[in-house]
Order: sequence, then C-alpha cells, then structure tokens
Amino acid sequence: MNRSTQPAPEDKGLSRRSLVKRGGWFAAVAAFLGVGTAAAQKAAPADDQQIADTFGTFFQKHYKAMTPEELQAALGRIERRVRREHGVSAKVGAEPPLPGVVFGYAINLSKCKGTRRCVEACVAENNQSRNSQIQYIRVLEMERGTMALARSEPYFDGGTVPKKDKVYLPIQCMQCDDSPCTRACPVQATWTEPDGITVIDYDWCIGCRYCMTTCPYWARHFNWNQPQIKPEEINTDMHYLGNRPRQKGVMEKCTFCIQRTRKGRQPACLEACPTGARVFGNLLDADSDIRYVLENKRVFRLKEELGTEPKFWYYTD
Repeated sequence: MNRSTQPAPEDKGLSRRSLVKRGGWFAAVAAFLGVGTAAAQKAAPADDQQIADTFGTFFQKHYKAMTPEELQAALGRIERRVRREHGVSAKVGAEPPLPGVVFGYAINLSKCKGTRRCVEACVAENNQSRNSQIQYIRVLEMERGTMALARSEPYFDGGTVPKKDKVYLPIQCMQCDDSPCTRACPVQATWTEPDGITVIDYDWCIGCRYCMTTCPYWARHFNWNQPQIKPEEINTDMHYLGNRPRQKGVMEKCTFCIQRTRKGRQPACLEACPTGARVFGNLLDADSDIRYVLENKRVFRLKEELGTEPKFWYYTD
C-alpha cells in the first residue's frame, strides 16, 4: 500500500509513532504544544492538517475545561472532520445554557397513538447511525389498563395504529436531576448542564458503558460500529454536546435536541408528533406550557421511587 492510499489516522488507530512516521511531524508537534491551529493551518499541507486535527483531538481538554479559544479550535476540527468523512459542510456550535431556563418534558398518553413519527424525526435531527439502528426514543406498546413495562412490546408492527385495546408509552432520556449515569462515569465524560440537559463529551467518553448499565430507562446507547449516514441525510446544524457525528466506541443519548432548544426552538420529536401529545418548555417560566401541565394535570413519572428526579412527566386527559 503506498502512502497516497493509506487510511486516515483516525481510521487505522491513533498512535503517536504512526502519525509522526507519516511525515506530519510539524503539525503533530504544533498540536502537542497547543499551536496546532492557526500556525499549523498556515504552514502544513492538507495531509498534515488532518494529522494536526487528529493530534488536536487526542490532546483536547475536557469540554468544561477549555478556554473560548480552545473551544473554537475544537469546533473547527469537528467541522473539518465532518467535511472529510461525510462530504458536507457543517456548522458546529457550542451555545451555552440559556439563563433562567431549566427544560422539562411531558407526554399526554391519551393522545399518543404509537405512530413512531417522533422516533423518525429524532433519528434524522440528531444524526443517528442508520446501519446500527440507534434510536433515542423507544415506543412501548402495552395492554390497556396495565403499566407492566417488562411485558411491553417495543418492536410492534406500526403499520396500523393505534391498535384495539393497546396503549403506547414513549421512553427516552429523562434528564434526571439525580442521575445514576453521571455518577457512574469514571472519567466524568457525562454531566448535567444548568438547563437540566444531561450531556456527553464524546471525545472524553471511553466506552466503558457503566452509564448504560446504571440507567433505569434504557436511554443510553453504545456505538458498536462506525456510524453510517448518507451525506444527503446529515443535519448540518450541529452542537458540540449534541448531534455532531459520533465515533465508534462511545455512548450517546437524547439531549432534548440541544442544537435546537438552546436557540429557542422545540425538539424535533415534538414538532413531528401528529397528535400533539408532546409538551416541552421552561420549568422556571410560570406561563410555559409545561408548567400548565404540571399544575393542572394529574402527572406521574416512571420509576419515581428510585429517586432519580426525572424532568419528564406523563399524564392523561
């Protein structure tokens, strides 16, 4: 195999020795010293830029420890990686939590008909892998009059819904206030933001899956394979902590569509629901739709006895 046909560093496994042997010593050293951004971009050819980006990611700080300048450099590396790997130009943001906002969600089970439109919209919006069928939302079909989750059917035939004597219960990340998943992470790659969204720094996740085993809501998902998305299907409006393409070997989950909701928009699943079963908003706003539901409806939370304090409620008319 000649040099021009060798796989990219991130495809063949990261190794300082292999990267330097490929001739990218300038970019590698520049990245190691923290100047592998503007200086390396001006002086290094395209191949060395890719190596510099790989080293920059390898030595990248935790999201919460980066300076504004370091964060901007990281966003640039992600955008270039998306362009190289998927052939599209993306805008990756890092919008912070909005002041005075804590997000909450509720679903009216009287209106949910099991169409799974929420699932489809979530997959498209959040750049979930198509080949491994990662889906953040699981819709359970149950016998009417029961809440036996263990006997529910998540893989029901959705051709004709709703079915007689059946009810439907969508489950996704509950964005818990006291989340066992964040406590279980040995490298602090996941945490809860001030606006209530539990997030993951994909570049710090080591794929141990401890968070997956501790989540009582089946909300964490592991990338067993290199994610596959057609270029024309990629949502190019991305967030560092949200829907940017994830790599093989890391965890991912619902983030309340952080790339949308921190810009004042609604989650994609809510907009796609054909029956208006979903309600989302600011729990601190007394005039918000979510507060109206909590104050005027008979609501409940799944597995509330566990003390995880989910910010996700269910109710009926």
